[in-house]
Amino acid sequence: MESSGGRAEGSGRGPRVLVVGSGIAGLGAAQRLCRHPAFQQLRVLEATARAGGRIRSERGFGGVVELGAHWIHGPSQGNPVFQLAAKYQLLGEKDLSEENQLIETGGHVGLPSVSYASSGVSVSRELVVEMASLFYSLIDQTREFLHTADAPVPSVGEYLKKEIRQHVAGWTEDEETRNLKLAILNSFFNVECCVSGTHSMDLVALAPFGEYTVLPGLDCTFPGGYQGLTNCIMASLPEDVIVFNKPVKTIHWNGSFREALSPGERFPVLVECEDRTCFPAHHVIITVPLGFLKEHLDTFFEPPLPPQKAEAIRKIGFGTSNKIFLEFEEPFWEPDCRHIQVVWEDTSPLEDVTSGLQHVWFKKLIGFLVLPSFASVHVLCGFIAGLESEFMETLSDEEVLLSLTQVLRRVTGNARLPAPRSVLRSCWYSAPFTRGSYSYVAVGSTGDDIDLLAQPLPEEGAKAQLQILFAGEATHRTFYSTTHGALLSGWREADRLIALQDPQAQLPGPWL
Repeated sequence: MESSGGRAEGSGRGPRVLVVGSGIAGLGAAQRLCRHPAFQQLRVLEATARAGGRIRSERGFGGVVELGAHWIHGPSQGNPVFQLAAKYQLLGEKDLSEENQLIETGGHVGLPSVSYASSGVSVSRELVVEMASLFYSLIDQTREFLHTADAPVPSVGEYLKKEIRQHVAGWTEDEETRNLKLAILNSFFNVECCVSGTHSMDLVALAPFGEYTVLPGLDCTFPGGYQGLTNCIMASLPEDVIVFNKPVKTIHWNGSFREALSPGERFPVLVECEDRTCFPAHHVIITVPLGFLKEHLDTFFEPPLPPQKAEAIRKIGFGTSNKIFLEFEEPFWEPDCRHIQVVWEDTSPLEDVTSGLQHVWFKKLIGFLVLPSFASVHVLCGFIAGLESEFMETLSDEEVLLSLTQVLRRVTGNARLPAPRSVLRSCWYSAPFTRGSYSYVAVGSTGDDIDLLAQPLPEEGAKAQLQILFAGEATHRTFYSTTHGALLSGWREADRLIALQDPQAQLPGPWL
């Protein structure tokens, strides 16, 4: 294996640090380290041709569409993504307002503007409001089991269903209305699957569910695209710090590796890439998605990770949530419509889906957001999670477009609704370096597993400290699944290295 040296090597320039992955965690760590004089030998290895990771804005339909992260969740002073976006002037005036920052959403998605049922009729607003109120009050209750010794059932899904059964027993309407109410609740379950990035709420652990922390502020988007944020961070880094198209194959650690250019120096870590080039380092910050770690756990680390760490990687949940964008010549929705809900009347959260995915995958679709109008272009953004979402990735664009055209004709009751002009979608499960969307605390795991994943290696007392450090959304105990959790985790690991190098350093501030 040939060894690929850094720039102007020499032992007098501080430790050599490698960051694996240039998502917001990796970029945040690199930016923090580059500002410290001790870290002049820094490289970021990125497997793909672009930075940003799961922040991915693409030009499409005459504007910008977000294939990855969509919102800043909780845009307020305690959110570092919001603060950075404000500093780089990437947000609109309304989103920066004090008023917006004070709104408490409880982390709940806003009510739909219109709800269509699969029989082609609109669902009464009153019923939707009543079911939303019931569902979100139950979700709020689930957060209360955090500090109790004993959760009544293992999962959020089982708890919700148990409570709903008790409510159903008291419903006095006719059977058709009761079934419709269950179908509306099923739609909210599907929304929650998208929020948690899971196939089913039965997979999400009940006891730790309340540990996820919702920040105040009305969720907002980036008018010019979320990637503007990662582009700004990238622009602040020295030139050539990021090496693109450099997938890493194996991290060799706890070793003593040499390099031809610095014969007197020994490095505890050697990062071997798929193209056989090798980068020796003192410290490596791993920021790859948990989905990638799960898939490559047996080959990515040499020697293998300690059993507890490997077990945490296996136990923490990681699922798929995708978006499907549809472009229309003319809108079929009202001008003030922002969110279209689709309710499948033959579904209920109390019954399991029995038929095969290929026939019913689209029933997991929660509906559509109406994107702000680009130059006279009309775009809907559908959201879908779980195995149905992964199945959708195996279909062609034409098949997806045909299926969703049929769905829209059916629910609007307009058999002649013109088909969308074009379709664009995310495929996060098939993405080889991601393998899904984001993490959740699965049944059988707790917040302790997230902390375990975040612990550097080797464990205390080893001769070479902090050889491998871990960052990324799945390593933040209270903000997992978010961009701000990812950014804070990158800062946390950068600060860990700065403190090792310079114990007197004044670190820039809280990790939250």
